[in-house]
Amino acid sequence: MPTIAIVGASGFGGTELLRLLDRHPTLRVGQVAAASNAGTALHELAPNVPPGAGGARRLDAVDVAALAEADVVVLGVPDEVALELAPALLAAGTRVVDLSGAFRLDAATYAAWYGRPHTAPELALDGDAAAVYGLTEHAREQVRTAPLVANPGCYPTATLLPLLPLVPVVETAGVVVSAMSGTSGAGRSVRPDLQAAVVHGDVVAYGAPSHRHTAEIERHAAPGGLADAIVFTPHLVPMSRGILATISAPLASGVTAADVQERLHAAYDDEPFVHVLPEGDFPHTKAVHGANSCQLSATVDGRTGRVLVTSVIDNLVKGAAGQALQNVNVMLGLDETAGLDVIGVHP
Repeated sequence: MPTIAIVGASGFGGTELLRLLDRHPTLRVGQVAAASNAGTALHELAPNVPPGAGGARRLDAVDVAALAEADVVVLGVPDEVALELAPALLAAGTRVVDLSGAFRLDAATYAAWYGRPHTAPELALDGDAAAVYGLTEHAREQVRTAPLVANPGCYPTATLLPLLPLVPVVETAGVVVSAMSGTSGAGRSVRPDLQAAVVHGDVVAYGAPSHRHTAEIERHAAPGGLADAIVFTPHLVPMSRGILATISAPLASGVTAADVQERLHAAYDDEPFVHVLPEGDFPHTKAVHGANSCQLSATVDGRTGRVLVTSVIDNLVKGAAGQALQNVNVMLGLDETAGLDVIGVHP
């Protein structure tokens, strides 16, 4: 039975991954590690895991040798920590899925957008041992044999799934993305701007025009990256989880609404987790709550000659832990859907 280990198990992404693994038919959970929370009972950090169902387990300290005994290690840590741990784990002989932004970009682009040098350039996107960007539906064969998978960010996942099939039929210089996320996307850390009294009843844009996910979207929206810059504006909305992304782009000359629908259906009709809704049926974030699914729909505005695509994901599942588990399943030759829900919790 293959073994999975987790570092950063005390964060929202880590505890969500443990929830999904609880009913995985094949994977055995090995080390469940955290740094500052090592020794803490899991139930204290994840109250949805009762003591009798594993919540009494105390989180392990981070030990590379112990972690490397697993077949794959999922890193749910900040990118600075991932830059230290991933090379050590790979050298110790285990495979890694990283949830941070450490390996999603080439070293120079990382330095420009993150404001610090990349300390493992051989693993960056342009390196000799480059990580595979794990948007599973578009990288399945590369993920299958990859030593290191860079799990996509939550906003890029919600944006790239609808955008990738349409890049050949739009004018990429005019792509505008407006996206909204629940507060769990900011992680577990305590911040004044995420207090309930502040967030409740409020919607605010943030991070524009230099949010790090802008570079990630531009780099992965086409095989060699987009030649044109996009406009990306994220917003914080008063809900715990969920992302809704709206992508607007001018259509290339002669492209029809039927062409748009054909491209989306050709890309995703055979995919278990991406579902194209009928034109005019806009997706709801609550429809994918708790599921590893992305729902999307597209409509063409004949007046402006633009296509408008809306997509929704659960940022902690398809945007983080669920997509990581989907990649782990592919890496280990398991059923890709194992441990993952297609249907969300509603209402």
